[in-house]
Amino acid sequence: MEKRVSKRMPTRVALRFPCCNTVHSGVATNLSEDGMFINAELSFPIQSRLEILIPSGKEILKVPVKITRIVEKDKVYKGMGVELVNPQKNYLEFVIKLNLNCQS
Repeated sequence: MEKRVSKRMPTRVALRFPCCNTVHSGVATNLSEDGMFINAELSFPIQSRLEILIPSGKEILKVPVKITRIVEKDKVYKGMGVELVNPQKNYLEFVIKLNLNCQS
């Protein structure tokens, strides 16, 4: 049974997320209008809330998310699945633009 509302598209989008007075880096390897998977070396508890920063041209998108899934392999943290909390219009436009670029 499919749990996702929107189809995820494969991509590689560099992003940052501030936490505990430090800005951490990651890469979104797939994203959709309501979620994404982020490869990162940091682990956060499920249900934690973060603000993801995504560079988009001259603007930085500030995307509030909630962690819904943690992925680790051989006891090594690989990344996290996140659900967007109230996606903003500029983020939705960013996803549509990426999707159009992937199709061309």
